[in-house]
Amino acid sequence: MATATVLTGREKRPGDSFAEFVVREHGRAMLAYAVELLGDRAAAEDAVQEAMLRAWRRRDDLTVGRGSLRGWLLTVVRNIVLDLHRARRSRPREVSGVVGADVVAHDHADHVVASVLVDEVLSRLSPDHRAVLELVYLRDGSVRDAAMALGIPPGTVKSRSHYALQTLRAVSGIA
Repeated sequence: MATATVLTGREKRPGDSFAEFVVREHGRAMLAYAVELLGDRAAAEDAVQEAMLRAWRRRDDLTVGRGSLRGWLLTVVRNIVLDLHRARRSRPREVSGVVGADVVAHDHADHVVASVLVDEVLSRLSPDHRAVLELVYLRDGSVRDAAMALGIPPGTVKSRSHYALQTLRAVSGIA
């Protein structure tokens, strides 16, 4: 009896190689199973191709006494998919090119331009308003800390801050 008949009970067609037989009889089932497991047809095709290669390498070992060929092939597909998941989990994500080189240069240029613009706009404020903004916003101080540093009441810090921000909006064109 031919190998194909022993494995599946179906006759091998004349001229069929083992690989052609496996693809014809089990390829669709293997691909459907791999797509179901992976959710990605391209990755599923790769997994099925690897399973076919393993089947071809072990074609002489596959006998009827060890279960069905389709069951063995689907088990191989499942194991390949599990290996892919393990590999993805254990490796860091791949990134192309030099990470952040353009972003760093761009961020630095933006920072310089923003600093110049902020300095220009702040120079249009009165010294009292500028001092309040520097302490409260640029140095992340509280109203109380700014009041103590400037020797003025907290209410005055709040009103100077309000009028300074209003002036900044008018000068910079931000509504």
